[in-house]
Amino acid sequence: MPSLIDIRRRIRSVKNTQQITKAMKMVSAAKLRRAQERVIAARPYAAMLRNVLADVAGAVAAEEQSVENPLLAQREEKRTLLVLITGDKGLAGAFNTNLIKGAQRFAAERAGGAVTFELIGRKGRDFFRKRGATIAGEHIGLAAKVAYADTAAIAHKAIELFRSDEIDAVYLIYNEFKSVMAQRLTVTRVLPVEMPEQAAPADFIFEQPPAEMLGRLLPRYVETEFYRALAESAAAEHAARMTAMDSATSNAAEMIEKLTLYMNRVRQASITKEIIEVVSGAAAGE
Repeated sequence: MPSLIDIRRRIRSVKNTQQITKAMKMVSAAKLRRAQERVIAARPYAAMLRNVLADVAGAVAAEEQSVENPLLAQREEKRTLLVLITGDKGLAGAFNTNLIKGAQRFAAERAGGAVTFELIGRKGRDFFRKRGATIAGEHIGLAAKVAYADTAAIAHKAIELFRSDEIDAVYLIYNEFKSVMAQRLTVTRVLPVEMPEQAAPADFIFEQPPAEMLGRLLPRYVETEFYRALAESAAAEHAARMTAMDSATSNAAEMIEKLTLYMNRVRQASITKEIIEVVSGAAAGE
């Protein structure tokens, strides 16, 4: 049976841990607010860009122009670039584990081809580096600020690899922010860009030829998808960490309650034993 000093020491340790988890929950809640605002602002822009892209594609189809944009080239997916977005830190429940397992499933499904990883986030980088995966690039600390320039640089790199025929497709895998309690693992193809199958002619007057506008919009669309994916992942990570720390704080409170009850029982047993010894000694002296 542990002594009272050991039990008190353990209770103190759990209380210190509870204070840490509570503080981490509050920090994640504050960061989640800002990240959620960023996601809410990015979603309408991405949706509008897709609508404009569809309108321009419709105008190109109506004019029966032959569009030979390299970002629309459909090829057999023998060489794939997978952009994996994980977190830089842990303590977020199954956030990073689900992403890594999803990336492993993706690679296993394409075992006949070559899968190259573009890793955003320390957790994914550490995991696949130890396992000798083919890595095209590593990016740490991007989720802390989520700057468009950073994601645009990665998007440009993927575009150039696709244009030069070094890869046949580019996929993004990340956690999409749904709510504080839920995130959805998302795997989406960004290159080649999927155009609407039956684009209706747009009733617009274009100052520039629609084909030329389409060529300028496609890279911007890819850049936006990369930025939105990182913004969604950052918000989902803060939400997962806040939920995990809230659960840890509650578990610590339950443990403290059980340890306190156990400490009282041990103390009561010790007091009872001392009383019995005193009474037995007095009775023996008589």
